[in-house]
Amino acid sequence: MSIAFLTRLPAEAAQAWLAALRAALPEDDILAGLAAGAEIAVVAAPAPGELAKLPKLGFIQSAWAGVDGLLSDPLFPREIPLARLIDPSLAGQMAEAVAAHVLALHRRAPAYRAQQAQALWRQLPQVSAHQRQVGLLGFGEMARASATMLEKLGFQVSAWSRSHGDLASLLAASDIVVNLLPLTSRTNGVLGQETFARMKPGAAIINVGRGGHLVEADLIAALDEGQISHAVLDVFEPEPLPAGHPFWSHPAVTVLPHVAAITDPVSASQRIAANIARFRAGEEIEGLVSRETGY
Repeated sequence: MSIAFLTRLPAEAAQAWLAALRAALPEDDILAGLAAGAEIAVVAAPAPGELAKLPKLGFIQSAWAGVDGLLSDPLFPREIPLARLIDPSLAGQMAEAVAAHVLALHRRAPAYRAQQAQALWRQLPQVSAHQRQVGLLGFGEMARASATMLEKLGFQVSAWSRSHGDLASLLAASDIVVNLLPLTSRTNGVLGQETFARMKPGAAIINVGRGGHLVEADLIAALDEGQISHAVLDVFEPEPLPAGHPFWSHPAVTVLPHVAAITDPVSASQRIAANIARFRAGEEIEGLVSRETGY
């Protein structure tokens, strides 16, 4: 059976994906582009409208954990089952990134970097990890892995999702807020003035969700007013972050180029192959996206 691989990745990255998929699915023809007659599509940021050009399509497997880009395509065939990638290696990477950023904020790395620029030698007060409250927005696979790692480091951790916890209480109590929500119509712009106003004065924020979660002007205002002490930003809208963007030079912003959790084609292809086998066997599909919630 032919499987279409649709992507706008650079040629080298696309070839790496094709090689990994062919190794994981040796009995299938993995074809790049609009393969005539393809009943399954594996997608990594395909061009808008491409999936609608495959009339025999019966299953779509995303190569990414997030599917907001796919669902924003007005021509996306919403009647066809769509699965997001669930890969434990991604959750592990995200947990490492969240822990690293939380520790850097906890140990006052931004303040010490500012002192270094001034050649200033001054020890700052330091609380212990168990006195620091970390609030997670979202409680999916990546957030749960992050919570486990943070708790092992001694932090107090709470979480909120659409069906879990109280958002107002979490924001008011947290010293560091970490966004790990999926991007949907309900969560678009969730990191805005209303959320920042509810946060503990001087708290910090880490966004490793999506750029669309953040209202950039509201964040800059909250930083300049001191309501938010520091922001670690790994995701943006658009990406790459434009060269003249104020985040690059803002003293209270750490910019990272979307590196919190990078999909490994080999590991992901093995998970994708297992999910395709489930689809063909009529078994429950891992990561099946709900059309109601968008994740």
